[in-house]
Parts: sequence; structure tokens; C-alpha cells
Amino acid sequence: MAESLKHQSIYVRNFSFKGIAEEAPASYKDIDEVVRSAVDAGLMPPVARVKPLVCIKG
Repeated sequence: MAESLKHQSIYVRNFSFKGIAEEAPASYKDIDEVVRSAVDAGLMPPVARVKPLVCIKG
């Protein structure tokens, strides 16, 4: 599972399978699709594009 995440530039450093399982590739949605659906529903206009650098869970 960690290898399939690595191909998406998602790097997981965890020592248990449970921790890695929380980062399953299916957990990550296509952000362009999410924003497009919110815009199409009239909920918001797009205002900026950002790229996450790191996510630390404890």
C-alpha cells in the first residue's frame, strides 16, 4: 500500500499497517473534481490553488 501512495507523491512514515491503512489511496479525492462540484452547486467560487506540503498526525 505504501508503494501505491508513493506513486502519488504521498509519503507515509509509519511502523504499523493500521497507520498506513488510514492513508489508503481511496482516502484521497481529486481536488479539482471536489471544487468543480462545489462551484457547480453554487456553494462557492474558486479563490486560490494551494498544495499541501506536509500532514503530521500524532
